[in-house]
Amino acid sequence: MGETNDERQLNLYERPMMSIKGSLLITNSTHIKLVKWIMGGLFYGAFMYWLYSKNQADLLIVLFTISLMIPIIFLIRDRFKQQQIIDNLHQESLTAELNLLKSQINPHFFFNTLNNLYGLAVDKSDLTQEVIYKLSQMMRFTIYDGRKDSVSVTDEINYLNNFIELNQIRHRNAVDITFTQNIENDQQRIPPLLFINLLENAFKHGVDTQTANHFIYFTLSTSKTALSFELSNNFDEAVLANNKAKRGVGGVGIESLKRRLALLYPNKHQFTINADNNIYHTKVMIDLT
Repeated sequence: MGETNDERQLNLYERPMMSIKGSLLITNSTHIKLVKWIMGGLFYGAFMYWLYSKNQADLLIVLFTISLMIPIIFLIRDRFKQQQIIDNLHQESLTAELNLLKSQINPHFFFNTLNNLYGLAVDKSDLTQEVIYKLSQMMRFTIYDGRKDSVSVTDEINYLNNFIELNQIRHRNAVDITFTQNIENDQQRIPPLLFINLLENAFKHGVDTQTANHFIYFTLSTSKTALSFELSNNFDEAVLANNKAKRGVGGVGIESLKRRLALLYPNKHQFTINADNNIYHTKVMIDLT
């Protein structure tokens, strides 16, 4: 219901008065604190003078020393609080950057899978339901588990396996893929989506540049003290160079991985890349000690 004219007129007087009262309360509170500090200082000065007049030199020295130490203690405390604030801001900044890097997982795989799914649906293939299910599992993992700081090794392996199977369907099982797993504890926690860019690149820059005889061999090894991922794939150098020339700019996958490793494991990781005789080899080694 709307206000009456009398209520509006009353509010015109009440609102400024409430604002003035609030300001007066704040001002009075500040004045009270200031008066307390002044009174305390005067009392302390009078007490020190009384000690001096009574020739209490030892007690006077002790109190004077304490008087000098108190501001130093407060300065140290304030410095510690400021450092805590800086550390928290730095940690929040790193967390935000990590989340941004994880969000840069190249979506071209999902586009390719949707295109493949469309083709299967048109052909009324029996694989349509399987592709939809696996794709939904991968999207759920990317959206929800990808935001977490860590996931189990089992969950990460399931994600990689779904990725492989969907690509095998797209390539009609023409790719020779070997996924070796040396897992000490399948419930060990590791960062999510850490190695998917390397596997994705093996298909994008390796398999997709060839018409036959393509292979991908990779190994995931975990233990209490180390985590490693090693991958090899073949590629057609001429086709790859032509594709890069058409794109004009490189992808963000490798750079994102390098940055994530630097943020998560500073000075405790190795990332090597080697390309020779149309074989691309990458290896990531992480020290968990």
